[in-house]
Amino acid sequence: MRNVPTHLLLAALPAFLVEITLYFLTMSGRTRAWMDRFSSGHVAAGLVSSAIVTYLLYSLPLLSFRWESLALLVLFASLVSAWYLILPRRWYADVGFLVLIAAVVLSKVFARIYFGPHEDLPGSTLGQLMWIRLGVAAALRFRGMEGVGLGLLPTRREWAVGALQYLCFIPIGLVLSFTLKFKAFRWNNLPWWLIILTFLAMLWVVGLSEEFFFRGLLLQWLRAWTGRVTLALAVTSLLFGAVHLPFGAFPNWRFALIAALAGWFYGRAYLKTGSIRAAMVAHALTNITWKAFFA
Repeated sequence: MRNVPTHLLLAALPAFLVEITLYFLTMSGRTRAWMDRFSSGHVAAGLVSSAIVTYLLYSLPLLSFRWESLALLVLFASLVSAWYLILPRRWYADVGFLVLIAAVVLSKVFARIYFGPHEDLPGSTLGQLMWIRLGVAAALRFRGMEGVGLGLLPTRREWAVGALQYLCFIPIGLVLSFTLKFKAFRWNNLPWWLIILTFLAMLWVVGLSEEFFFRGLLLQWLRAWTGRVTLALAVTSLLFGAVHLPFGAFPNWRFALIAALAGWFYGRAYLKTGSIRAAMVAHALTNITWKAFFA
C-alpha cells in the first residue's frame, strides 16, 4: 500500500516475523512461566540480546547497519530490562520507568535506528514492538506486577464490558469531536479485510501497549499511592490525554482532550474487570470507528 519495492519488503520480512513472534510470545502466560525458570540476570540479558538480533536481521540485509544505531539500541534495551534490577520497587522508580517508556516512544528515536533505503519502509515498527515487549517483560518479571490481566484474547465478559464502555464514550466523544472540529464524518470505504486487520492491530498492539502502561501500571500505582480510585482514574486519564499532544501539530489539544475523555472510559473498563483486556476492547473499537467513519 505504500509502494515499497518488493525486494526491500522481502529483505525486511525475516526481522518482522521474528519480532512479531517474540512479541506474541511475551504476551503469553506460558512463556512468562517458562522464563521464571531462569535467573533475573539471564532473562534481562536475553531481552537485550533479542533486541540486537531483530535489529541485525533488519539492518544487515538492507545494508543499513550502523554501529551508532546498535549502541543506542543496546543502551535503551539495557535500561528498560535492568531498571528494576538496579532500582528498588519504590514510587520514584515506578515513575521513572514510565517516563523512560514514554520518552523513548515520543522521541521517535526508532525511526533513526531502524532506518532503511526507502522512506516508507516501516522499520520503526520493529523498534516499537521491541520496546513494548521489553517494557511488559520488565514490569511483570522484575517489578512483579499483578492484577494487570494481560492477554491477547478477552473473555466474553471482557468483550461485553469493553463494548459497553465504548458505547458510553462514543456519543460524548462525537459531540466533543464535532464541537472542537477535530473530526468530520466521512465514510472511508475501507475493505472488510483491512478493517479486521486494523482492528486486530489496534487490539493487540496499540490497545495492549497503551492499556498495559496506563491502566495496568499507572492506574494501579496511583490507586495504591493515593487510596482514591476516582482520583487515580482522573489523573491517569489526563496523563493519557497529555501524551497525545505531540500527535500532528504540537500542541494538539483537541486530540488530547478527546483522548483524556476516552481514557476515563478505558479506565472504567479496567476497573470493572481487573483486566486490561476489557480496556483493550474499548480502545480498539474506538480507534477503528475513527479510522472507518471519520476524517
